[in-house]
Amino acid sequence: MTIEQNIWGATPEGEVIIIYTMRNSRGSEVRLCNAGAAVVSVRFADRNGVIGDTVLSHPDAAGYLNDRSELLGKSLGRVADRVSVFGMTVGGAMHARACGAEDCPVKEARDLASRIWESRVETNRVVFSIVSEEGNQGFCRQTAVEAVFDFDDDDNLEITYLAGSDGPTPVNLSDNIFWNLSGGGDISGHELRLSASRLVETSAGSMPHGEMRDTAGTVHDFSSFRHLCDYAPSVVSDGRNPYFAADGWSRNILGEVGLLRDNVSGRSVEILSSQPGCVLRFSDTRNGGIPGISIGCQGYPWPAEGAECGAVTLDEGELYCQKTVYRFGTF
Repeated sequence: MTIEQNIWGATPEGEVIIIYTMRNSRGSEVRLCNAGAAVVSVRFADRNGVIGDTVLSHPDAAGYLNDRSELLGKSLGRVADRVSVFGMTVGGAMHARACGAEDCPVKEARDLASRIWESRVETNRVVFSIVSEEGNQGFCRQTAVEAVFDFDDDDNLEITYLAGSDGPTPVNLSDNIFWNLSGGGDISGHELRLSASRLVETSAGSMPHGEMRDTAGTVHDFSSFRHLCDYAPSVVSDGRNPYFAADGWSRNILGEVGLLRDNVSGRSVEILSSQPGCVLRFSDTRNGGIPGISIGCQGYPWPAEGAECGAVTLDEGELYCQKTVYRFGTF
């Protein structure tokens, strides 16, 4: 395993943007940058041995500075997904919502995704770190976060999020990698299977109610492989990003979330996580955008009525630790 680091650009304030290239013995590589602790590219071989990129990205560092909508490949937090318009009460303190209900579904994520993280190399890993100050975007308590990226010779990318706070606060961290296993073009050959038989009900604008419903026999049934082109139009037109609860989830245990595969290239990504579920998002293909899907593993979204239904809270002295593993292969 080798890790290269190069200066990729700078912010208007002079902060340096660094890009890291992690390359294993198979010739596969993962590129990361410290703008939003982002995954810039994931390159591995198709069924014919041809190595190609499999994630959506910006062509240069400037794109990661100006990314205000989809946040391609970035780390999301403090709260990675929707939050009630009424805010959150944790430990007796009110955490105000950062944006209005009409904004992007990843609005609360911009606290970390829009900033330059500290970064370092540790043997076969890259570590990003940042501090979200008390009051930032309305969140009470100061919270320190680390995002750890490990890549090995078996083509496993492991992402670990760590956090600690000086008092009770909501924390829900996730990556926002958009996959296109064919290396570009459409995703008509992509199929997805999820180990998730329930989802959290949401209203228009992807605001969660906190109520669970079964997916069997519905448009959200991924118990067996199904083509994404049959699913994406209905979800996109409805304006919702569904949260799927992982079957058999146990706290701090790495479990199967799902498998994404592409019949055209023969590439596949198996997803395992200690998180209790995942959110599906499709990239914006308007104005010539490349299609892709994000399967972001994270804690339960905060329900619309403000009740604490599975949402992640962190107490003073407690360590937040969640891990997601992407296993790359072919079929």
